[in-house]
Amino acid sequence: MKAQIKEEILRRAAKENVKFIRLQFTDILGILKNVAIPVSQLEKALNNEIYFDGSSIEGFTRIEESDMKLRPDYSTFTTFKWHPNDKGTVGRLICDVYLPNDQPFPGDPRYALRQVLKEARSMGFSVMIGPECEFFLFKRNEDGRPVPITNDEGSYFDLGPVDKGEDARRDIVLALEEMGFEVEASHHEVARGQHEIDFKYDDALVAADRVATFKFATRAIAAQHGLHATFMPKPIYGICGSGMHTNISLYGADGRNAFYDPDKEFELSDTCRHFIGGLLHHAPGITLVTNPLVNSYKRLVPGFEAPVYISWSAQNRSALIRVPTTRGKGTRMELRSPDPSCNPYLAFAAIIKAGLDGIKNGIEPPPSLNGNIYHMTPEERRAKGINNLPASLEEAIAAFAADPVVQSALGEHISSRLLEAKRIEWEHYRSQVHQWELDHYLGVF
Repeated sequence: MKAQIKEEILRRAAKENVKFIRLQFTDILGILKNVAIPVSQLEKALNNEIYFDGSSIEGFTRIEESDMKLRPDYSTFTTFKWHPNDKGTVGRLICDVYLPNDQPFPGDPRYALRQVLKEARSMGFSVMIGPECEFFLFKRNEDGRPVPITNDEGSYFDLGPVDKGEDARRDIVLALEEMGFEVEASHHEVARGQHEIDFKYDDALVAADRVATFKFATRAIAAQHGLHATFMPKPIYGICGSGMHTNISLYGADGRNAFYDPDKEFELSDTCRHFIGGLLHHAPGITLVTNPLVNSYKRLVPGFEAPVYISWSAQNRSALIRVPTTRGKGTRMELRSPDPSCNPYLAFAAIIKAGLDGIKNGIEPPPSLNGNIYHMTPEERRAKGINNLPASLEEAIAAFAADPVVQSALGEHISSRLLEAKRIEWEHYRSQVHQWELDHYLGVF
């Protein structure tokens, strides 16, 4: 079967005049990397014979043990439709990273997600995820560098001519569809210059691959329109930031949605309730993974629709976890804290692991909240046992370091290097003098 798929890829590459192949993977920070090869080396790549030096990849390995092997996932082969084809088409394969002894590399984020999904299967579940990625379109200056000036003043669901990013967004959608995405909706978001494109839920590993591909394609096509697409969580003070709401459902071996039970409160099964309980219990620990930047915590503040408080609700949108109204096959829960700067492989691994821990240990969530949490006083929140998400990267680092379950989702290699990288990032940020300080203090003290 695998040989047949390999032959089909080679035939397709010839038919579509593919001249170049990008072998893609991500580092632990979620930055997409690639080894580019001419199509003459495609068969060699499909036979797992392409090596690279991993010593300079963030969080990968030391120089004395740097040799890595790329093993392409045949199912990810596609071509980039936005490239001019006068010199041939560019193809892509997403790869798993292996050691020279043909063992999976424990620092590969895709491997971390595979391991958590293996655990879910051992419990009788397959995991489906539907991410909702928001992004901003900014202008570029005469040198082509992005500047923090949006290209429109549109708002939620606005159309052209107010929505001046409409053409770019349409071309992104068309390119994604040609690459095999099933795009369900696209629209202008709440903030000026902000957009969202939603694609259909799928297997968690496929969903993570698509988030990585989506960000890459969106930046490339925006650039063709003279724009810069950014997935920075909070690029502009005073307006909403960009989130990546993550919809999750589990399916049993019988093909039924394991979150649905028509005889339970809200028609949510014990499995769903315990999954939510696990997520709420580990919410502080997963935040470093789902919200990995200093800037992420400029979004997670009251007043801009992003969640701040650890709670869940079957009826309102102010909670960290929301259960949409659809029931039956479509029963799902939505985690609203992640932002699109995260590494999707690690974020999904941490989220799923937290939920599975809730199922294993029967973690009961608190009662569903009906009221708007933002309108509650601190005393009312304390009385209901509602705690806050980490308010800074420093707090998120501490919470992750104190949560062995979330660390186990990533593995020791990735966890230790992620902590190291984020502690350095926080220290650099903490020691800088920022413009706000100069504006407020320089002329006064």
